[in-house]
Amino acid sequence: MLDIPLNHLHRPAKVGEDAAWLLVLMHGVGSNEQDLFGLAPYIPENFHVLSLRAPYRMGPNANAWFEFSVNADGSRTIHEPQESASRVLILQTVDAAARQLGVPAARVIVGGFSQGGIMALSVLLTRPETVAGAMALHSRLLPEILPHIAPAQAFVGKQLWVSQGLQDGVIPPPNGHFIRQQVQDLPLALSYHEFEGAHEIRQAELQALIEWLERLGLEEVA
Repeated sequence: MLDIPLNHLHRPAKVGEDAAWLLVLMHGVGSNEQDLFGLAPYIPENFHVLSLRAPYRMGPNANAWFEFSVNADGSRTIHEPQESASRVLILQTVDAAARQLGVPAARVIVGGFSQGGIMALSVLLTRPETVAGAMALHSRLLPEILPHIAPAQAFVGKQLWVSQGLQDGVIPPPNGHFIRQQVQDLPLALSYHEFEGAHEIRQAELQALIEWLERLGLEEVA
């Protein structure tokens, strides 16, 4: 086990340090590190796969990155101190794991589903120097993050995957449109996709995501 702040599952890469990437995965509300670790067999072998457990316990095997409430108009109010504390823990975890595995920030991708994708997106947008890119699957961009987005020049060469489900009633496609609008003027490479399906990862989405990771994993890193 790695010596990092958050509970986790780790599938090692099958290449040496000089070629390995690190993919950090974060689950949605009410789940745990076992959830997205189920994707590990599909992830390219040159990636370490690190699946994290969120720090706030909701129940048996059920955790969250932050609490939130849904308002009468459908908007959401988040527990900002919890979100901020989780983001700090994630950054500490990513830094510690990357150092122990010998992976530079230029080969680190943070990603997640639903609330986990929210956290991945927040990490990229507020601390882009710590990662090469992020994956936000069926997620949204917190309005609370907007004032803290790093200067545009910090995003040169960064990668962002965003995917939404066309029938997703939990986090509908307009949330993806909002992400796209907010990052369109940043000098990052955005890969935006909408797939048939609800709040779930279907085969077509998984296949497209794996192909994106494969292309990234072939890139030369200075």
